[in-house]
Amino acid sequence: MKHQLGEQKSYHGNYTTKGSILKLMDILVRDAVVLDLVSTDKRGVLDELSSALAEAEPAIDPEELGTILHERETLQSTGIGDGVAIPHGKLPGLQGLLASFARSREGVNFDSLDGEMTKLFFLLVVPEHSGGEHLKALARISRFFRDSTFRKSLLEADSLEKVLGTIEQEDEKF
Repeated sequence: MKHQLGEQKSYHGNYTTKGSILKLMDILVRDAVVLDLVSTDKRGVLDELSSALAEAEPAIDPEELGTILHERETLQSTGIGDGVAIPHGKLPGLQGLLASFARSREGVNFDSLDGEMTKLFFLLVVPEHSGGEHLKALARISRFFRDSTFRKSLLEADSLEKVLGTIEQEDEKF
């Protein structure tokens, strides 16, 4: 059920244990993974990511999440280069970290730092007062995507199971 303005919101993420090693598979919402984004621009991708996560986690309002992600993008693009973007934002009422993955076969102009088209998107949504947890998650995601073999495997994966297997395999390395 979507929340009403002013109503107490409660979401559930999978990762809340402080001090343990964050595994992306622990926060990845498998039902929110999008293997073939249809959006062709930044705004559309953020909206599509928000909708996919809200569909899998019904307590999340896709419009609220979309607004948060759009506002974050106005500060600086989350397109980190090498065809990768890590859109992220802090969502009030969220109890733990949530993530999803999406891929665009054609690529999207995401105002990436290197000016290249972005094909791989890893969405991270964290509690409003997450402190250092979200920084650890961003660092881990960024570390994964620095590996060109990992990026290539995600681009070439022809099924959800192969995408999840690729992320899980990378998770076990660190």
